[in-house]
Parts: sequence; structure tokens; C-alpha cells
Amino acid sequence: MQNPSGQPPVAGWRALVNGRMLICVFLGFMSGLPLFTSISLLQAWLRSDGVDLRQIGLFALIQFPYTWKFVWAPLMDRFVPSFAGWRPGRRRGWMLLTEVLTMVTIAVFGMFSPTREIWLVAALSALLAFFSASLDIVVDAYRRELLSDREQGLGTAIHVNAYKVAGLVPGALSLVLADHLPWSLVFPITAAFMLPGILMTLVISEPDLGVARPRSLHDAIVLPFREFVGRNGLRSALLVLAFIFLYKLGDSMATALATSFYLDLGFTKTDIGLIAKTSGFWASIAGGLIGGVWLIRLGIARGLWIFGVVQLVAVLGFAWLAHAGASQLGLALVIGLEAFSAGLGTAAFTAYIASTTDPRYTATQFALFTSLASVPRTFANAGTGYIVAQVGWFDFFLVCAALGLPGLLLLPKVAPWSSTQ
Repeated sequence: MQNPSGQPPVAGWRALVNGRMLICVFLGFMSGLPLFTSISLLQAWLRSDGVDLRQIGLFALIQFPYTWKFVWAPLMDRFVPSFAGWRPGRRRGWMLLTEVLTMVTIAVFGMFSPTREIWLVAALSALLAFFSASLDIVVDAYRRELLSDREQGLGTAIHVNAYKVAGLVPGALSLVLADHLPWSLVFPITAAFMLPGILMTLVISEPDLGVARPRSLHDAIVLPFREFVGRNGLRSALLVLAFIFLYKLGDSMATALATSFYLDLGFTKTDIGLIAKTSGFWASIAGGLIGGVWLIRLGIARGLWIFGVVQLVAVLGFAWLAHAGASQLGLALVIGLEAFSAGLGTAAFTAYIASTTDPRYTATQFALFTSLASVPRTFANAGTGYIVAQVGWFDFFLVCAALGLPGLLLLPKVAPWSSTQ
């Protein structure tokens, strides 16, 4: 697979310095901002306004568009948006439309009260999830088509790194602002950080791989699934899908109520913003860059093994903090480890997903795989509030660690250590 620039990919640290990787930075940032707004800033807003923890946990169900985005992904493969006669291209057109809708939705949250208008807030949250999931579809497809196969690991690592950095806006800056400004200003300020992504979309080029888009909705819907199942047989396809579902399960559940966990330990919102979140900034940077270079040398398969173990250790770090109690140093260490391990694990995981897609059906297959990966965040995470209420934070994190094991046990089947992938 060639990239649109026509330039051969480069290896090692030099691969970080090129226009394609800079585009990956913007793609990751604008993809992460709305998700972290949903799982971090909205959670703090709801909790600060007195919404019950169990209701906050149920808000994870509103993230269902991330699970079902493969349903409408074929439409984004088949059709090309037009703006008053201007057709920026299939990927750029959908990207621009979903970016603007996402920005507007984030901006209007502060106009409502969570306690008085909880159902309206829930509906708005679902709308944000839909626009954000749609943005993810086109961002993933664009990145897959922008990069050569050899660049997928590093490009994914940079994307994930920028994705995590985007979390500092709703998870740090906005939390600090919320201690000094009304929420009606905090949300528009947060939404304004989508503007750089919109400007980038206006100046980048549309990928040109010489592959025609599907000629009909039937082709857009049926052929991607037929190709995936027929590639190595039904049993192999089911094993890949099971691995995608399980690999991030424990890690996803452990961080589902992270903000509430910090608040319950006695930290203020400013503590969370300045200590918990920013302590993970440089760890996230290191995880992304080191992970990307390691993936070039190790290969995606071995990266999944090593980074998966580190990810499991990070979950146990939360259990240690729950046992040790409120400590600013402990909080910084645990969050730093989580950010580093998440940068490693997610980079290898997403690169694995990219490697399993066929360039002819990029958006639909990528959406299918990432939708399945988001199931734990949507449905399993919905019950985390009830689990914590029953067993407490310490035992909850031990459960999360145990749930991280099945995905690792599937690695010999889907990504053997000896694999050249």
C-alpha cells in the first residue's frame, strides 16, 4: 500500500519528522477530545452537581454509538458529502462535517442543569457520542489510507499519543477552569479546541490510492464482511474478534470511573487537573514515542505481548492507590504508569487492528473492529458503579486486573510471539 505523498516511508526516529506523522498528531487530538469530554469532563460535571454515582455509571451506556458505528460506516465509504456544490473529497468531507457537529454539541452542554434536566443531558451526551464515533470512522480510515503498511505502527502510536494529550483539555484544563468559571463558559472553551482540527482538514489532501469507492450500498455493506470471514476462515475470524473484545477489557473498566475514584479518595478537582492529569502528560508522550519505535523493531505481535503485561501492572497500580489512600505522590505515580502503559498497549492494539483491514474496505472494517473494542467501555463499564458500591474500590481494581488476563491468553492464537507481523 502506498501513501498519497508517493514518498517512501522512513524507519527509526527519523520517521517521526514528516508531514504524515504531523497529520496523525492532529487526527489523534481531534478524535480524543470529544471522547474525553464524555468520560472525564461530563463525569466531573455530573458528580459536582450531585448526580448519583450509579447514574453516572449508567451514562456509559450512552456511548453505544462507538459500539455500533460499523452500521453506518458503509455510508461513509459509499457517499461523498457536498457543501453548496463544494466537494472536498470522501474522507475530508465527512471529517469536516463531523468535526463541526461535534464542536457545536460540546459547546451547548453548559446551557443545561444535570439535576433538573438529566434526560436532556443524556440525550445530548448520546448525540455527542454519535458525532464523535462518526468522526472516529473517517479519522481511522484516513490514517489507514495515509500511511504505508510499514508506517502503521508508528503512525498509530503518534495518533494514540495525541489522543491521550487531548484528554488534558477536558480532563485537566477544563477541570481547573470549572473551579473558577461557570460551566456555561467551560464547555464552549473546551469545544474551541476542535478548531485546529477543522483548519487542518481544510488544508490536507484527499488520499488517492487508486481504489474505487463501492459502487452500491450492497457492495459497501456485504463485501467487507465477506472478505474478512473468507480471508482465513470462520474460526480464525471469531478468534480475532474475541481478542479485540477482550484485550482492553480490564484496562477500560479500571479507568471508567477514574475521576470519581479520585474525588472519593479526597482529591479536589484542581488536584485532579494539575496532579493526576498532568503527571500523565510526559508519561503519555514517552509511551507513544517509545511504543512507536519499539513497534518498528519488535513488530506488532511482540508489542501486544509486552505492552499487554505492562498494561496489567498499571491496573494493579490503581488497587495499590485504593489501599494506600490519598497521596499526591502516589496519585502522580499511578496516573503516570497508566498513561505510559495505555500509550504502549493502545498503540500496538490499534496497529494490529489496522493490519487486519483490507484497503478496499477501510472505513467499514476498521469501524467493525473498533466498535467491538468499544463494547467493554460501553456495556461492561455501565456496571462499574454497581460493582464499586458492592465491593469497594480495592477489590474492584483486582477484578479489573483478572479481566485483563483472557485477552493475553489469546495471543498465542492471534499474534504468536514468533509472528513476523
